[in-house]
Amino acid sequence: MTVSAVVVTYNRLPMLKEVIAALQNSETKVDNIIIVDNNSEADTEKYLTSLGNQIRYVRLPENIGGAGGFNKGVRYFMEETEDDYVWLMDDDTVPTPSALTELLKAADKVNDQFGFLASDVRWTDNTRAKMNLPFPINRFKKIPLDATEMEQLRNATFVSVMFTREIVAKIGLPVKEFFIWGDDIEYTERAARQLPGYMVPTSRIIHKMAQNVESNVSLDSIDRVPRYFYAFRNRMYFSRNRGFIRFLRAHIRIAYEMLMIFFNGQPKKWLRVRMVIKGVVHGWFFHPAVEFANNKVKE
Repeated sequence: MTVSAVVVTYNRLPMLKEVIAALQNSETKVDNIIIVDNNSEADTEKYLTSLGNQIRYVRLPENIGGAGGFNKGVRYFMEETEDDYVWLMDDDTVPTPSALTELLKAADKVNDQFGFLASDVRWTDNTRAKMNLPFPINRFKKIPLDATEMEQLRNATFVSVMFTREIVAKIGLPVKEFFIWGDDIEYTERAARQLPGYMVPTSRIIHKMAQNVESNVSLDSIDRVPRYFYAFRNRMYFSRNRGFIRFLRAHIRIAYEMLMIFFNGQPKKWLRVRMVIKGVVHGWFFHPAVEFANNKVKE
């Protein structure tokens, strides 16, 4: 069975080099390393070009965000390779040598009958990465750090998640209009509506974020606050697809998050509130189309 790894990058060359090296040193061979470059600066382009046929380099003419990058990467996998699986990750996602081996063992265990397989994502201190915490079907269950058995999940992030070619052919591509935030949750839930999605705790990934913190509009730095427009707009879209009850619960949760803006002692409270309201209102009318790729391997 063959695997394409898709890495989306934007101006993080030192980290990207580490990710590529980890993929090249994988215990199980990665058949194609597809780097989708969101129009990074010249140093990234020069380095990636210098790798020649070690990678498949997809340089985009403009930055279309992580969602757009994964859309292009999965399309490339479907239309330009004949690989069986696509393995998605960010440019600060460093797979351990056995990460892919364990994903493939899990795939074999369920005879490829899965919507997605997600790794156990750790921070640099080996605690779970808070932005990528697993969300089990049993919402009251906490997966222990020393778990070894697969656990069914509701969704997962694009920090080491694998799909079969057949699933991608059925569900289409990630929604590029999301730009950032929520594209991975929506896409993995879309896949899980076809077949169960699982966490593979023996497949370990290090997510080298600067800090191990969750995204929070009431606490985040001012320079990042405008990005929350996408977070709340996109949340409206995929919560709507979960059914009326969960759509309603999403509004209740967002109302709570707005309230917390006034209790957390961060500046520019009304700017934060405006971003939430703007995102929610736009989300009510946000109806992006799901794209499908041509399948190079005919079923």
